Amino acid sequence: MSRYEIAFSGELAPGATLEQVEANLARLFQADAQRIAALFSGRRVVIKQDLDHASVEKYRQAMARAGAVAEVRPMPVEVEEIELAPPPSEPAPPGPSAASSQTRPGPLNVTPRDEYMAAFVDVEAPDFGIAPVGADLQDARPVAQPPKVDLSQFSLAPVGSDMSERRRATDAPVPDTSHLKLVD
Repeated sequence: MSRYEIAFSGELAPGATLEQVEANLARLFQADAQRIAALFSGRRVVIKQDLDHASVEKYRQAMARAGAVAEVRPMPVEVEEIELAPPPSEPAPPGPSAASSQTRPGPLNVTPRDEYMAAFVDVEAPDFGIAPVGADLQDARPVAQPPKVDLSQFSLAPVGSDMSERRRATDAPVPDTSHLKLVD
């Protein structure tokens, strides 16, 4: 995300007077006359920095309403420099010891590259090495056998048959009792 700074060099908007702009900026920044005079010294004065685009635009518009022309610049992006560890002095000669280290991982010797990594010198970690290109790193899995299911007890219904649940004795229609009356 880009960050910006807003500065003022004493430039006035067209049609604005110095006294009016000084009074407006004093009200806007709630500053005394000495600080406002420093803004009009002719040097570039940074008003606020490390602002996002919306905030810097609010400042610019407020200063424009006061009659001052503000300067908006993107702040330089700080890039952290990383020092890489030096390459190994020379590779290990191929021989029986190199072949045995590839088949059986041993402890890994770590040389610290800085004071942060120096805390990890005494850590014993296995040296797993790096697999060659194209190697399959997953364990072989046995092929799963499908279960043996006996389906001989099932049959298919003829085409067009009703596949709803069977009617039970309790599903009989309710008798019509509208013709019955109770008499006192």
